[in-house]
Amino acid sequence: MSSELIGALMIAVMLLAIFVGFPISFTLIFLGLAFGYWGFGDLVFYLMTLQFNSVMLEQTLAAVPLFVFMGIMMEQAGLMERLFRSVQLMLASTRGSLYIAVLFVSTIFAAATGIVGASVTILGIMAAKTMNRSGYDVRLAAGTITAGGTLGILIPPSIMLVVLGPVLEVPVTDLFAAAIVPGILLAFLYTAYSLVRCWLNPELGPPLPKEEHPESFAVVLREFSQGLVPPAALVGFALGSILFGWATPTEGAACGAFGALLLTAAYGKLTPKRFTEALIKTLEISVLILFLVAASNFFGAVFSRLGTPGMLTNMLLDWELTQIQVLLIVMALIFLLGWPLEWVPIVLIIVPILIPLLDKMGVNLTWFGILVAVNLQTAWLSPPVALSAYFLKGAVPAWDLKDIYIGMMQFMVIQLIGLAAVLTFPQLALWLPSLIYG
Repeated sequence: MSSELIGALMIAVMLLAIFVGFPISFTLIFLGLAFGYWGFGDLVFYLMTLQFNSVMLEQTLAAVPLFVFMGIMMEQAGLMERLFRSVQLMLASTRGSLYIAVLFVSTIFAAATGIVGASVTILGIMAAKTMNRSGYDVRLAAGTITAGGTLGILIPPSIMLVVLGPVLEVPVTDLFAAAIVPGILLAFLYTAYSLVRCWLNPELGPPLPKEEHPESFAVVLREFSQGLVPPAALVGFALGSILFGWATPTEGAACGAFGALLLTAAYGKLTPKRFTEALIKTLEISVLILFLVAASNFFGAVFSRLGTPGMLTNMLLDWELTQIQVLLIVMALIFLLGWPLEWVPIVLIIVPILIPLLDKMGVNLTWFGILVAVNLQTAWLSPPVALSAYFLKGAVPAWDLKDIYIGMMQFMVIQLIGLAAVLTFPQLALWLPSLIYG
């Protein structure tokens, strides 16, 4: 059997093993060693050593645990609850005010944490009780919470973009800048959809009861300033220092993590127990991601050494497809894989396979990275595996899973519209990086 066919067989066995439920990292290492030894002998052991060493020396990936820690500390500080309450009070007499509050807070929270599970869970805990009491539509409420929570994948400083940068060999700063406009666009589309639905049918989002209206504007202003200014200043400083070249992604993440620690202490939420829990959570999430990065790099190196990516690239080039046709096929593939798989194996296993083809077709990899991010955000809302539904169901057991699914699918359609917009108008992603970096 030729080495190219050995690589194709390796991919098939890998997908089967992941779908069956084997641990992804160990599966990738075992398959890389087995098929690599079959394809090119003892060289595979040296290749594994080289790839694991290169991952450990990748400075950009040091930002992952720092951003994770920053997000967990921001979550513990309780700032999002105060911000949600202030927006809720400010728009108390407006139809669909709680939808606006959820989406506004989720956009800020996405920039602060970048962890979808945490965002959806906290938004559900904060908003569901008030929405039920105010007579809001469960399906539309579930859709806004789950869709808003998934913004953490896209809006910087997104952990996924930090991991995706080295995979695409694109500066993480470029990806951060490119993600801002599409992220704001999606948040705007969600809000517009919710408000239009409430305008057509006021029963979906009635104004808050009179007894929940604020006593005075001063109360609203105090809550809003205390809830918005600290996290916005922290995220703006950490992200701005990275975007404008004042700090590397790792240095900016370190400043953000330290600032989140100070904020949590300032709000009286920093205790030895919470600090220890935050460190343990950071360790768990970071080890999961970084070990998978190393395993995926090794697997991808074996796959490339076998020559299968070149064979697939030549095969697709022989079909004489246009750039947009290739991107449509790739986006459809990533969308389907996003149903059963999380973003980590897709970004670290599937995307590297596609890079030679994209290079040949002259695709801008910064633009492609944002397309992948928006696409994977859509996959979080795609039944039957959509994890956002289970996060929300865990936070709000009273809501029926069927209603949550129906609500999510409405916003999945909106995300597909957003994906189509970024695919049709690349400057939505490329304008800001070109403006900042020339």
